[in-house]
Amino acid sequence: MKKIRAAIVGYGNIGRYVLEALEAAPDFEVAGVVRRNGAENQPAELNDYAVVKDIKELKDVEVAILSTPTRSVEKYAKEILAQGIRTVDSFDIHTGIVDLRRELDAVAKAHNSAAIISAGWDPGSDSVVRALLQAIAPKGISYTNFGPGMSMGHTVAVKAIEGVKAALSMTIPTGTGIHRRMVYIELKDGYKFEEVAAAIKSDAYFVHDETHVIQVPCVDDLLDMGHGVNLTRKGVSGKTQNQLFEFNMKINNPALTGQVLVCVARAVMKQQPGCYTMIEIPVIDLLYGDKEELIKHLV
Repeated sequence: MKKIRAAIVGYGNIGRYVLEALEAAPDFEVAGVVRRNGAENQPAELNDYAVVKDIKELKDVEVAILSTPTRSVEKYAKEILAQGIRTVDSFDIHTGIVDLRRELDAVAKAHNSAAIISAGWDPGSDSVVRALLQAIAPKGISYTNFGPGMSMGHTVAVKAIEGVKAALSMTIPTGTGIHRRMVYIELKDGYKFEEVAAAIKSDAYFVHDETHVIQVPCVDDLLDMGHGVNLTRKGVSGKTQNQLFEFNMKINNPALTGQVLVCVARAVMKQQPGCYTMIEIPVIDLLYGDKEELIKHLV
């Protein structure tokens, strides 16, 4: 069996778990890892792999799994798609997904490649659940309640704020899809807490939520990768009222993101040129194995 050659672009929390998921997948091989510092001070688990600063230094890459901060996804995806390499990412700014899809769709089609964006667990696998629930109860209301747990996207956004030395953003559900953001920060020397806190609260990640910023002596003492979601829909099937559906999970945040990225990397190899979200691709494309055997087992 010819294995899919995948490169990991970025090697932070998500990249580490992407590597584990690739190593566990029977149909993938690791083409290499792209890090900002290349092989300098690389962790021991990368010793068996090519570690480079630019994906052009790797051989025969078929798909790039972007494990970079959300705000750099568009830049990396455009550069890599232009090389004819397929991409997947976990872009998580919900309001920016349609625009990103439009931008990458043009690049992918121009270079006979394909991309699947926003392939984490939300947006991503939860999006598929929401789509299914809306299909079986077309009229109604869905609520997605996150946490309590660490939000990686929000945490990365805080770390990018000037004056922040270290950060942790916790998502606390208050019900009906409303969330409170608890942001814990260490300050760099010379910065005023009030000014940094104001900058955090005005960031696009936080401006629409109740946000509390708290200064702490050591963020590492608070870190916990646990997270979760409660997704409910109350609606109408046909003309029958009061249909109630509920989906729950408690997860390790980066581990699940890494696994979703790898199964979506499998799926992107089966798509025609263009850019897609997870709700646009056949669910069976995410799975390893013979299609008829999967149908026999799952249907």
